[in-house]
This record gives sequence, C-alpha cells and structure tokens, in this order.
Amino acid sequence: MIEEIFQNFRDWIDNRHEYAKEWKERTNKKIVGYLCTYVPEEILYAANILPVRILGSHEPPTVTEPYIFAMFCHLCRDCLAQGLKGRFNYLDGIVEGQSCLHLRQTFNAWRLHIPTNFAHYIHVPHGIQNPHAIPYLAQELAKFKKALEDWTGKKITNEDLDRGINIMNRNRKLMRKIQEYRKLDNPRITGIEAMEMVLSSQVVDKQEHSKLLSELLEELPKRNLNRNSGTRLMIIGSEDDDRIFMKNVEALGATFVIEEHCTGSRYFWDDVIPQEDRIAAIASRYVKRVPCPSKDWPEFTRIQHAVKLAKDFNVQGALVIQNKFCDPHGIEIPPLREALKQVGVQTYPLEFDVTVPWGQFRTRVEAFLETLTGLEELF
Repeated sequence: MIEEIFQNFRDWIDNRHEYAKEWKERTNKKIVGYLCTYVPEEILYAANILPVRILGSHEPPTVTEPYIFAMFCHLCRDCLAQGLKGRFNYLDGIVEGQSCLHLRQTFNAWRLHIPTNFAHYIHVPHGIQNPHAIPYLAQELAKFKKALEDWTGKKITNEDLDRGINIMNRNRKLMRKIQEYRKLDNPRITGIEAMEMVLSSQVVDKQEHSKLLSELLEELPKRNLNRNSGTRLMIIGSEDDDRIFMKNVEALGATFVIEEHCTGSRYFWDDVIPQEDRIAAIASRYVKRVPCPSKDWPEFTRIQHAVKLAKDFNVQGALVIQNKFCDPHGIEIPPLREALKQVGVQTYPLEFDVTVPWGQFRTRVEAFLETLTGLEELF
C-alpha cells in the first residue's frame, strides 16, 4: 500500500502534463501556471482554478537564447524552454509573484511570446522586514483577486477564500506531520521520497494530494525501510527538483532527513492564520513565511530557521546548493555555513546547472561523507 502511494507521487510528477490535461477535461475548469511559491495558491483555489507550478525538465535549453540571457540561472531558462516547446499548452494563464530578476524575465518572455489568455504579475515586496510589507502585499493581492474576477466573470467571496485557505492549510499540515517520521533514528521516509511528495503537491490538485497524504500517515507508523540510514544530511539552498541527484546521494550511504528550499519544507512550513480580512491573512502568511534569500534582508532570518531544522532533525552534514548564477542564494552561503558550523554541522557547497555532472559530484560527496564519518569516530 505505502509503495503504491509513493509510486503515485512519482507518476504525478512524471506525467504532470497528462494529469493536467485530464483534470481540465474532467472538471471543465481553468489551469494557471506559476513560477515562484510567492504566488498565493489560496486565491486561485478560491476562484476554482488549478495552480500548477512551472518547472523545468533538466534538458539543456536550446530555444531560449533569443528571449533570455544565457547568464541567467538554469531554472528560469529551462522553464521558459518548456513553454516555448509547447509542453504547457494546456495553461489558461500564467502568474508570477515578484521574486528575482531571472524569473521576472521568464514571466515577461512567456507573456510576450507564448499564447495565453491571462497574465498577472504580483508585486510581492522584497523588503518583507519592513512594517509596511503586509498592508502593501494585501493591496497587491486584492488587485490579483479583482483581475481573476474580471477574467472569469465570477466574484470571489469570503466563503471561496476560506475554501482556498483550508485546501492549502490542510495540505501543508499533512506534509509537516510526515516530517516527524524523518526525525526518528531510522527515518521512515527517504529524502527522495520526501522530495517527490512535495513536488507532486505542486503539480496536482491539492485535494487529491491531501487524500494520499492522509493514507500515507496511516501507514508510516508501521513502515520499516530495511536500509541503513547512514549519514543524516540536510540539503539547503536554491530551488532543487533534481531527483536523480537525491537518489544517487542516498545510495552512497546517507539519508536526507530535511531540506530547506522552495521544492521542500519551505513550501509548506507556514499556514495562513485566519482573520476577518481574508486577503490580509493571506498577505501576512506570505510576508512572514520562511523567506527566500531574495527577500531576507537586512537580517538573514532564514539562517536561524535552518539552524533550528538542523538541530531538530539531528543533521550531521549539509549540502549547500546554489543554482549557477543565483546571486541571492550565493550571497547567504558564507553566513549560512558559519552558522551551521557553530552548531557542529559541517557543510559542503555544490553548484547546480541544468544537468548535474554526477561523476564529479559523486567523488566530492563521497569525500564529504567520509569526512563526516571520520569526525564521528574522533568524538
């Protein structure tokens, strides 16, 4: 039963486009793609629209050069390439929540060169530590809600917003509960399984996904992985949906027990706290959530969150990843590594590109794991 659940997650990821087309035909509802997790899916669900995250395919992009700089990160180029190749031709619209310059260019190129019925850019404040950030974002989300109403011809009521908030909060809470089984001395879920769980949640109907999560929670207490968990690792940094990398590292005698990036725990860590003004409640969640480094200034608040995760999940070592040309994550690497070192967590940096040179990475990761084992033997 439990293996069937994880296979379902994998099938959803592998067949995400087929799923979306079937869902659209079955429900006769709209689908909107989004690039960054600062897009409030609550409002899309309130409008009876399926939000689908636009992700790449880890194929070297060959069609993006006329539309986007080659020095931009591989994620934004790969995402745009998928759109230009027509793989997201089922989308009725595209939305972006202001995150970084690179994804903004992807959005603008998509809006200009790929046929779409609806395109909206949400000006999510970069200065989230500013006291005006929440009211500012609330105004932006009100504009987004109005744009959706004008497009669909249907008013979004408070009851609709409550439904959207509940759909998202339930999915997040279920995924957080599953993380508890990764804290055990012998985790009941591997890092690659956790990644596939989160990735699938970003490309399918959350209500279908939550149903499987509930079934998974019933089965996990009885699960025995029958494998040596080995070194307990954290992976932290830029967006990472490279399943092959995760699987290969764990095959070397390690287990990723937690991750801190936007295709991992950062995506579901915070709920919307209900209040009378639903839009303000949603805005508050996205301002106060575990931040992306593009917005985490002047204080690096995410670093302390990462340190707490490392302690809570008994992490022995951390792979700090940076997508090539991703400046926001690059800037925080020195203080992040120092903070983790202070709590006894050794780190190793890796720079990711469209495809990962596993042969080179394997040698480096093996050496890092041997170092961690050697340190344990000393103490």
